[in-house]
Amino acid sequence: MAKRLLFEIGTEEIPANFMSGILEQVSALAKKQLEELRIPYIAVNALGTPRRVTLLVEGMAETQADSTVEAKGPSVKIAFKEGAPTKAAEGFARGQGVDVKDLETRGDYVFAVKHLAGQKVVELLPDFLSNILSSLSFPKNMRWADHETRFVRPVHWLVALFDDQVVPVEFNGVKSGNQTRGHRFLTDDKMTVIPCANDYEKVMTELFVMVNQLERKVLIKRQVEELAAKEGGHAEIKEDLLEEVTYLVEWPTALCGKFEDRFLALPKECIITPMREHQRYFPVLKEDGTLLNKFITVRNGGSQFLDVVAHGNERVLRARLSDAEFFFKEDRKQSLADRLPKLETVSFQEGLGNMRDKSERLVKAAAALAKDLNAKVNTKDLERTALLCKADLVTGMVVEFTELQGVMGREYAKLDKEGEAVAKGIFEHYLPRFAGDILPATEIGRIVGIADKLDNIVATFSRGLAPTGSQDPYALRRQALGVINIIIDAGYHFSMQKTLATMCQLLNLPNADKTGELINQIGEFIRQRLKNMLIDQGIRYDVVDGVLSNAKNDDVADLCKRAAALNEFVTKPEAAELVQAATRVNNLCKKAEGETAINTNLFQKDAEKALYKAVLAVNKEILPLAVAYNYAGVLAAATKLVGEINKFFEDVMVMDEDVNVKNNRLALLLAVQDITNGVGDLSCIV
Repeated sequence: MAKRLLFEIGTEEIPANFMSGILEQVSALAKKQLEELRIPYIAVNALGTPRRVTLLVEGMAETQADSTVEAKGPSVKIAFKEGAPTKAAEGFARGQGVDVKDLETRGDYVFAVKHLAGQKVVELLPDFLSNILSSLSFPKNMRWADHETRFVRPVHWLVALFDDQVVPVEFNGVKSGNQTRGHRFLTDDKMTVIPCANDYEKVMTELFVMVNQLERKVLIKRQVEELAAKEGGHAEIKEDLLEEVTYLVEWPTALCGKFEDRFLALPKECIITPMREHQRYFPVLKEDGTLLNKFITVRNGGSQFLDVVAHGNERVLRARLSDAEFFFKEDRKQSLADRLPKLETVSFQEGLGNMRDKSERLVKAAAALAKDLNAKVNTKDLERTALLCKADLVTGMVVEFTELQGVMGREYAKLDKEGEAVAKGIFEHYLPRFAGDILPATEIGRIVGIADKLDNIVATFSRGLAPTGSQDPYALRRQALGVINIIIDAGYHFSMQKTLATMCQLLNLPNADKTGELINQIGEFIRQRLKNMLIDQGIRYDVVDGVLSNAKNDDVADLCKRAAALNEFVTKPEAAELVQAATRVNNLCKKAEGETAINTNLFQKDAEKALYKAVLAVNKEILPLAVAYNYAGVLAAATKLVGEINKFFEDVMVMDEDVNVKNNRLALLLAVQDITNGVGDLSCIV
């Protein structure tokens, strides 16, 4: 008979941003152990609220599945002499816990076969649940009282039920039982009995706890949307904020608050940022996207005294917006350009100057990159953007609300009449700020953004602070991915090595003799980010390896085009023959040395002449295709050589005794290799 397992870990309030990862761990650990313990089940669910982490296993068997264990022993010759078991056989049988007469002979060896009956599951559950508790890891841990064990927050109660049977588990002095606690404020917070695991959700609902986070999330979104519509607008619901609010409450009730109209004179972001980032409120917008003087928040409780709760939230937000209003007015007493000298007081990185130095460096770096790209941009606007892009770091608004860097630079640039291109560029040079963020849409924003991120990467690497393992305090991986995504989105073709060399030169690094080594290290770092990104996008790993095998190609956009074309090509019927032929060519080309020029007078076989003629024809065809980055066309053209390559290998002995003939044939194969590997090393393809 299938049963239900309930395991609830009752704690003090867990940080909302920890919860998603904790629940994923609980689910994964439970599934792994259930498989290892051979316990049949139907489903595993991990539920969570701020005060509890819950594991529910549905349709759990009462008994382990039976199993058969086999162990290979000594050879038959050693195990038996004249049909009688030897000491070796007896020792093996004894070690495996079977009778020597039950050993089985299979081929040349003996085996011990044990048929194990499944144990009662209830006997396995204490260790099963204890292992889950002890295996959980958290971004930050706590130790409380005089206990040495650490956990995300102090544990106050444990519920462990196998249907209605209590499973004995103990953690830091807390013993499991069948009693839980309800909502901290809507109940008396006394212990309440859960008669059976199947009653869990019903009991929790009676205790004003909506334990299923997915149901809470849906309810919160619906409440916020309905309330915003009732107030004459629509709520701007960001997924990350919605998830955070979901894990902040156990019994959600949305409510609307207001703020004074005068604050609407501030830039929209100056209002939304304190609202969303600091107070976890949802802003309410009109249909045209302008902001209403209203916000929606979610209370962890019922619908009583909502006006009092709303008033309290309004007071908190009013203080925040008053600060924003003050800083905005103070900031407007100086232009961005007037703030440049103050950037000298802000350190960039140790031993590498200040942010004023960086701003002036970005002017030169952006100009150099624009020249390499032959970009059609207004030079004055580009230089002005690079010079002013960090000036908002010393404004009161950004010092108080750091999330507004770039945003305030854009707003202040507009007010300073710097021009739309400069204002946009200042904002866009920070993009993308996080995974999934928008990319810069203007040439100026892209170029200054690439220059800024590469400057950060080079500076940090030069100090020996390259990311290691999971440690990346300067977010260099994110910045490298940002550079790659901007390049791909814009279709920029330039040499990464050359640009990195320019960055090193502008930084005026102390160990100039090690610049080459540093550039190679950073180049490989960026290349690894590109590799991971391509694989995440569904490009086959062998295709990625083949494309990235050419270390001399450091054009990121070009490498991406090659990967996309080759990934599509390898699925076609004609791909297998080209890959096979190219691999044979590659293997022989490894033996090439010395002269690589082709001498047609040394051709002895018709197959040599035919292959050479085909190489000339295909080379002529693929040249304009490669220039246009049409790598699908290059691969299609390369397949035209397959027949001549195969005929060549049938009729020609490449490693001829005559050294000149041998080298000439290898030179011909090198020319073939240039075509077959024109997109990527096909010998890497599995």
